[in-house]
Amino acid sequence: MGLFKAFISQTRKPQGFLGKMMLSGMNSGHAKLADWGFTHLPDLSPEIVVDLGCGGGRNAGEMLKKYPKAHVTAVDYSDLSVEKAREYNKAMISAGRCSIQQGDVSDLRLPAETFDLATAFETVYFWPGLERCFSQVAKVLKPGGYFMICNESDGTDPASLKYEKIIEGMKNHTAEEIETELKAAGFSEVTSDHHPSKPWITVLARK
Repeated sequence: MGLFKAFISQTRKPQGFLGKMMLSGMNSGHAKLADWGFTHLPDLSPEIVVDLGCGGGRNAGEMLKKYPKAHVTAVDYSDLSVEKAREYNKAMISAGRCSIQQGDVSDLRLPAETFDLATAFETVYFWPGLERCFSQVAKVLKPGGYFMICNESDGTDPASLKYEKIIEGMKNHTAEEIETELKAAGFSEVTSDHHPSKPWITVLARK
């Protein structure tokens, strides 16, 4: 495996030295996308939030700022991501407002019907079966809870499709495909938005 392929493959499950390098760039590299995604959230006052595929922990930190009365749980498949996210949110963890844990979205070990809001930034590309994973998210959301997905790729842009051929297990999904799988998993009121000048998409669903 060439160095370039080895490095970009760290987007799936960061580990080792290259994984640390990748995580160092994730928080800043995805910030504008995530902030655009946040603008799609309705006027909410969630008490319990979960960020799935939390990466370096920046977005969990932003939600702690956005919702000052909320507790945020962040979950990632990568132990290295968990370590980085804990370091990033150290103060809020100490304050009792944040917890970060290793987990698998296809088998979430979180309490059922507990969360008011779930988010997934730049991560569903690697989820093993969208309907199955979305069903897991629906299980842990309260009735009426929201799930927001934000992707840098709309599933058709050439750059992302190129990476899909290089990174094992990566699948770029269109907003329509995501909407279909969300509805199959039991979500309602599913809407999506496409950035006016970039291939970014945000999909918002309500349980």
